[in-house]
Amino acid sequence: MSIKAAIRSMPLIGPFARSIARPFSRHGSVGYSIATLRKLRGVHARTCTVCNYHGKFRAFGDPPRWDARCPSCGSLERHRLFALLLKQRPGLVRGRLIHFAPEPNIAALVKPLADQYQSADLFMSGCDLALNLEQIDLADGGVDVFLASHVLEHVNDHKALPELRRCLRAGGLAIIMVPIVEGWTESYENDEVTTERDRELHFGQFDHVRYYGRDIRDRITDAGFDLEEFTASPAECIEFGLARGETVFLATRPA
Repeated sequence: MSIKAAIRSMPLIGPFARSIARPFSRHGSVGYSIATLRKLRGVHARTCTVCNYHGKFRAFGDPPRWDARCPSCGSLERHRLFALLLKQRPGLVRGRLIHFAPEPNIAALVKPLADQYQSADLFMSGCDLALNLEQIDLADGGVDVFLASHVLEHVNDHKALPELRRCLRAGGLAIIMVPIVEGWTESYENDEVTTERDRELHFGQFDHVRYYGRDIRDRITDAGFDLEEFTASPAECIEFGLARGETVFLATRPA
């Protein structure tokens, strides 16, 4: 009999040794914590579509998403998906572009492609325009492209989507990204959820007012848009560290 087996067979020492070792096992609390901490600084090498960095990405989010944040430019999955879209369809960005809730790494990508770039937000400082997405203070038909990445979940989209369409020229484009659960037929909204703590529980973030389901497509087309979708392939998700199944919605005002 081995020494380890002999110890475990002792009436008192065996159970005590097992109780000490259990937290350090793969599924024990300490072992799990150690494995999690190791993954925070990257699991697999990825390539950033924004800055072309290649190497391990960092974890990001709560709970953490492995390989989510580029350590070079700070891009997240949605930023890299948008950059991939621009690489494949560079002609999408043109003319006058208004970027709501501008993210610096996305702004750097679209500024050189637009004839006129303007940032916009109702509360964010340093933007070119102070605009309420639910009631946009712009003339009809004067914008070629709107960019709204993870913005609509903060506002009343039944007001915002028609406003985007009104302000676009015929053939103009609204590029939209939102958090979405494709398994849900209808978006989840709840008027009884009013506190920041409850919004975080129900909608994933303290300042969100819904979690989108598949009906976002109906909400977009009901506002008068034609709709296309862009989703990365499995191979692209692996190479670039993208969220599997994440979609960019391309809403066009009919000519």
